[in-house]
Amino acid sequence: MTKKSLVTLAASAVILAVGAGVAGAYDGTKCKAAGNCWEPKPGYPEKVAGSKYDPKHDPKELAKQQKSLDDQAARNAQRSENFKKTGKWVYDVKKIQ
Repeated sequence: MTKKSLVTLAASAVILAVGAGVAGAYDGTKCKAAGNCWEPKPGYPEKVAGSKYDPKHDPKELAKQQKSLDDQAARNAQRSENFKKTGKWVYDVKKIQ
């Protein structure tokens, strides 16, 4: 090996060793348990309900979403029942007799 390639190899080894040591020493989190590494900002409350961070979802809007999901489930049930009877999948439930 030439002197230049030896120096390059040695420099690469030093950089790799330093990088591995830094990466192993600090991972950027303080985990309470394995996989539970979320850290709130200072001043964030323990309980969100009732605080200024509480989203206060409107029950009317949540009911709209639930109705939409229930309607979707009903349409899917109609489609699958029709498929069991006819063997053809009809996407538009208005075309199902």
